[in-house]
Amino acid sequence: MEKLLWITVILLIFISCEVKKEVTMDEWKLVWSDEFDQEGLPNAKHWSYEVGTACEKPAGCGWGNNELQYYTFERAENARVVDGHLVIEAHKEDYKENRKYTSARLASKGKGDWKYGKFEIRARLPKGLGTWAAIWLLPTNNKYGAWPKSGEIDLMEYVGYAQDTIHGTVHTAAFNGMIGTQKGGYGRFEAVDSTFRDYVLEWTAEKIDWFVDGQHYFTFKNENKGTEAWPFDHPYHLILNLAVGGNWGGSRGVDETIWPQRMEIDYVRIYQKTGKSSM
Repeated sequence: MEKLLWITVILLIFISCEVKKEVTMDEWKLVWSDEFDQEGLPNAKHWSYEVGTACEKPAGCGWGNNELQYYTFERAENARVVDGHLVIEAHKEDYKENRKYTSARLASKGKGDWKYGKFEIRARLPKGLGTWAAIWLLPTNNKYGAWPKSGEIDLMEYVGYAQDTIHGTVHTAAFNGMIGTQKGGYGRFEAVDSTFRDYVLEWTAEKIDWFVDGQHYFTFKNENKGTEAWPFDHPYHLILNLAVGGNWGGSRGVDETIWPQRMEIDYVRIYQKTGKSSM
C-alpha cells in the first residue's frame, strides 16, 4: 500500500511538471524592442520616416484627415532621442507646402513587422487643444486591398480636447470611420500628459485586448465572419506620430499658443507567444 502511494505521488509530480512546462511554453517572449538608449536621431535600424502631407497638392488632404502638420525627415527638432526617451515634437512654424506646423511620423515597416503579439509602449502624451497623438498599426502588405480592407489597429489615440481619455479602435472593411461603424473603446486615466503610462495591446487569432497600466478597457473579438470584419491575420508594423488639428484632433479648434508640444516614448517592446498551450 505504501509503495502504491509513493508511485501515485511521483506520477502527480510528473503530471504537474508537464502542465507547468506547457503553460510556460505559451508565455510572451520579447522579440523586438527599442529602449532609446542612444541619443540623437531615432535608430535607423528600427524606424523610417513618413514624410510630408501625403497629398499631391500643397493644399491637399493632410494624411487623409485634414491635419495641419508637415512630417519631416531626419529633423531633430521633430524627432530625437534624449535622456533615454524618444521625443516626437510638433512645432508651430512656417514650413514646406505652406504648412504652419511640423512634426514627425515614425514607422517600423520592413524593420519590425509582426503577425500577432503583445505591444507594450510606455509613453507620456502632449497637452492642449489641437494635439492628436497616436500609437497604431497598419498592414505591411495590403493582403486584402487598400485601407480599410486590410485593417488598422489603433493601440492608443488621444486628442487634446478630451484630456485624460485614451481610445483603442479597429478599422476594417465592415467597421471603419469613413462610414461611422468603427469598433472601439476608451478609458479615462488621469495625468497622461505628465505621467508615463504603459499602453498595451494583446493581439491573437481570437481577439485583440487593450490596456493602460494593466487596466483592461476594450476587447475586439474575432467572430469568424470573414476578412471584412477580421482582416487581422497577417503582419502589421508600428507607427508613432503626433498630428496637429485634423478632422478629429482639430474638431474643436487648435490653440496656437501652446506649441511646441511633444509625445515622449520611454520604450517600445514587442512580445510573441513562444509555443502552444494545452491549457
